[in-house]
Amino acid sequence: MCFLNLKSIFLGAFLSFMVSNAIIAQTHRFATFNIRWDNPNDEGNLWKDRAPHVIQLIQFHQIGLFGTQEALAHQMKQLNEGLGYNSIGVGRDDGMDKGEFSPIHFDPKLYELEDSGTFWLSPTPEKPSKGWDAALNRICTWGRFKDQAGERFYVFNIHYDHIGQKAREESSKLVLEKIKAINTENLPVIWMGDFNVTPENPAYTTIISHSEWKDARLVSQLPSYGPKGTFTGFDWEKMPDGIIDHIFVNGKVNVLRHGILTDNYGKKYPSDHFPVLVEVQF
Repeated sequence: MCFLNLKSIFLGAFLSFMVSNAIIAQTHRFATFNIRWDNPNDEGNLWKDRAPHVIQLIQFHQIGLFGTQEALAHQMKQLNEGLGYNSIGVGRDDGMDKGEFSPIHFDPKLYELEDSGTFWLSPTPEKPSKGWDAALNRICTWGRFKDQAGERFYVFNIHYDHIGQKAREESSKLVLEKIKAINTENLPVIWMGDFNVTPENPAYTTIISHSEWKDARLVSQLPSYGPKGTFTGFDWEKMPDGIIDHIFVNGKVNVLRHGILTDNYGKKYPSDHFPVLVEVQF
């Protein structure tokens, strides 16, 4: 009887140890994905045709949290319903539901939202506004999350202007300041989005000039997978050669792998950008 009790105790302790290690070793698949707004003039690449493939891509690659750009309110709703995800974010035009969002979508079974907000990439970030030489209002949506192991972290999702170079450079400076002000707990941070700049641009180098910030592509344990660019313009005949969609990390974030995903259907892409995926461990 004593032997059986000892055996049960040992087995219970062993199982607890294995479960604890499994939780500790938890990895996370995050992505940034400019899904292209629902433009009725995108003949041959209409959102109604692309949407199921965007959803299937997220499901197949088991991406538990991702930031999108150019999403309109009905596109966000469709993605969340198809995935069973929640999202945070506001429309850039009125701070409610008008205009494009830069939302963060997440699986509520994997991540608990603790706090969130949105600010504008402008000298007046607290209200809907256009910054510097930007052509359009631009925003950053952020969230603080907790995973199943109790690990807490921040995600910041941006979409920089496609015209204003000064706006892009100033946006990098502003987001750096905002992250520092918001992340008072010094938690790990994932900063993702469509930056509309390649790595030689000052808007990019401004970020990595700070030693605590790393481009996930450059610090991945495995070599980055995929093509040398992220913007396709829906052009099946030409592979892009400039990376403008980036994921940066700060703090105790171990980047296991990084990839630019070229999933397609019938010689068509789900969007005019390739999604960028990282698998990380805190």
